[in-house]
Amino acid sequence: MKTRAMTTRNGRKLALTASCALAALAAPALAAEGEPANREPDAGTIIVTGTRQVARSATQSLAPIDVLSVKDLQASGKQSVRDLLGTLVPSINVSNSGAGASFAVKTLSLRGLAGDHVLILVNGKRRHNTATMFINGTTQNGQSPADLDLIPSNAIARVEVLRDGASAQYGSDAIAGVVNVILKEDTSGTATMLGGTTKDGGGESGRISFDKGFKLGEASLHLSAESWLQARTIRSAPNPGQFYARVGQLYSATTGTLDPREATVNRNVNKAGQPASEGFNLGYDLNIPVGAVKLYSFGTFSHRNNDAWLTYRFPDAPNNIPEIYPDGYSPHLHISDHDYQVTAGIKSQPGGAINFDLSSSYGVSLVSLVETTALNASMGPNSPTTFYIGRTKSTEWTNNLDLQKDVNLGLYQPLSVAVGAEYRQSTYGIEAGEPASYIDGGYKSTSGANAGVLRTSGSQGVTGFAPSMAGSWKRRAWSAYVNLEQKILPGVEVALAGRHEDYSDFGKTDTGKVSARIEPTKGFALRGTASTGFRAPTLQQQHYSSASTINVSGVLLPVSALPVDSPAGIALGAKPLKPERSTNYSLGFVFNAIPRFNLTVDAYQIKLKDRILLSSTLQGAVVRSVLASAGITSSAGGFYFSNSTDTRTRGIDIVGTYRADLGEMGNANFSLSANFSETVFTRVDSVPAVLSSAGLVLIGRDRQGDFTVGTPRNKFIANVAWEKGPAAINLRATRYGSVTQVNASAAGPDARIDPKVIFDLDASYKLTSGIKIGVGANNMFNIYPNTLPASLQGNGFSLYNAYSPYGVSGGFYYARLSFGF
Repeated sequence: MKTRAMTTRNGRKLALTASCALAALAAPALAAEGEPANREPDAGTIIVTGTRQVARSATQSLAPIDVLSVKDLQASGKQSVRDLLGTLVPSINVSNSGAGASFAVKTLSLRGLAGDHVLILVNGKRRHNTATMFINGTTQNGQSPADLDLIPSNAIARVEVLRDGASAQYGSDAIAGVVNVILKEDTSGTATMLGGTTKDGGGESGRISFDKGFKLGEASLHLSAESWLQARTIRSAPNPGQFYARVGQLYSATTGTLDPREATVNRNVNKAGQPASEGFNLGYDLNIPVGAVKLYSFGTFSHRNNDAWLTYRFPDAPNNIPEIYPDGYSPHLHISDHDYQVTAGIKSQPGGAINFDLSSSYGVSLVSLVETTALNASMGPNSPTTFYIGRTKSTEWTNNLDLQKDVNLGLYQPLSVAVGAEYRQSTYGIEAGEPASYIDGGYKSTSGANAGVLRTSGSQGVTGFAPSMAGSWKRRAWSAYVNLEQKILPGVEVALAGRHEDYSDFGKTDTGKVSARIEPTKGFALRGTASTGFRAPTLQQQHYSSASTINVSGVLLPVSALPVDSPAGIALGAKPLKPERSTNYSLGFVFNAIPRFNLTVDAYQIKLKDRILLSSTLQGAVVRSVLASAGITSSAGGFYFSNSTDTRTRGIDIVGTYRADLGEMGNANFSLSANFSETVFTRVDSVPAVLSSAGLVLIGRDRQGDFTVGTPRNKFIANVAWEKGPAAINLRATRYGSVTQVNASAAGPDARIDPKVIFDLDASYKLTSGIKIGVGANNMFNIYPNTLPASLQGNGFSLYNAYSPYGVSGGFYYARLSFGF
């Protein structure tokens, strides 16, 4: 919810002579407390996140902030900004997998919380969320976060990650922290070409990027563009299932004579792995000084097409029509994103009596879904094979006024007083698909393996949005805040923040934060914060409704996402959602008394009350009956959101860096960082009576496992970045702790991923002052996660455990050519 702090961005020109494309965001080392990993520390590095002061340095921050500099945004073949952050920041983990429509969105977890507990800012302004609901994924089910991958990577000057609760400073969503993307506004220019592939086939990627800044009199304009093409990978096992009905029988796996075609059928029909993607991102940043004020505007415009193959359907199964697909089929889902956000405002120039910033921002996410090589089996041989599934749309219009002034109270330094207000209006809508994508055609064949069997209705894989699911919803919210920062004595500083928010659908709330930093001796400081937080459920969580076929403990099951106010949801015990509330504590120290060495250690605890979670998949006779009574005949199960739990997350962040002068051997930056985190459930409500009577649970062991053991409890990153003249080498080793996919049934097998160390290497050489070549490898030794137990593979579709924090495609090897001008 809030906004760009009342500061200017660092006025230094950041020359980027070897920018990478979006892929180019990863690398050297994590900058500890604002000191870039590949250059000497700059005591004047100014941060704009977590403070309202106009000249706050990262090393003096009252809360832990990682600053990823220009050099940190180079030297890698990473294919997403989220992967970059997960690679460089130990307390960040990325969910790499989603089924159905969820495969197009990657979610980001900070300090063990969910993607919608992290506020994303661009130049200090709130970034809109995606219209896609991550509903059939792994550890981050039920999220619709801001999509960082739709910000041009070559437009980014630096990224600031505030690892601290900041709801009182920035508003809703900032419970775990804030990621603030700062765009370039200098006159530098870069052009980059990157190409690569995986070791075991597939995943061929190409990316071209260009950016250039211009001086227009006193004004400045920086333009950025990038385009990419990424092929899919296939990492599936042969399908061991029964392809054909037994001779003389209805479709059966146990009776009759085995069809002789089973002995010779091609079982390599599954296509699980990295989805294919293509698209482009455009961006601009415009600044126009006019006397004592500056007019500014910035924005991004993106289009992206993602597609993936869904689970194979057998030739003689009830969800196939042999007249259309005699050899069976895999539905092919295409997701198209159209996304933009534009911000404009006016702010004071430095040096005025009162700093002000007045801005307005409007963002749109429009997601359309189409399915090919599919069918609606209930329409029989007349079924189409291509379906328009429908589309979702979210918008966010945010208006901010921020004021800041230093007031001299006769203390060691003036008191920084900041006040401001925000008005935000959000909308979310679902547009129905074409009728063939959701209707029940009532087809029964009169012959063959499924004679007399009522066929599955709706398009296979992802069923189209029916008119009953469609609609449009709106929310309005306004807030006001006050922020005080005061240095009382040399080495003693405190800060207070308070915010009042008023939602059109959730009423009023107040949050607060207190911070302190004490430096008893030069080079050593203690710091700590205590805060409360608030997050309203998103409109997507309140109103999203869909039907799809997903893998539930190794079995394909057609399920429905049920809004909490739907008849089926209410009949299964759903209640209106409430806001989440949090209490955060953080305590740590900064040590930099030794030249060229920095160490920070920060411990934290985050308690979440009434946490919004997606339920486990509810199935069985009672659920089928409830769904049928609500007119949902194509689903055998369902899930919905609830506030039925409280959680507590505790952890420690450690970041250490050392910059070594090696004389004639050049210089090297060494870093070692780590995160230790544990989440436990401190409250799980009693199961609604309708579920209890059927022997069902709402938040089952699988869903609890997603948050307790579904991400690494510990993560270590060791990095060495060496430079000598035109040559540079960066070597990074990341150790991920164990991860477990917990089975919904206590009798079923869990799927553990053993701890693994992943090595990344990037080497570059500057041919001339403006041309650089580079080669590298992500996951250099081609490490894979553990394979899934056969019972969880879904007939061989998912060979590797999708809970892997480093993906399932193995090593990626690339080459890069960069021009700087």
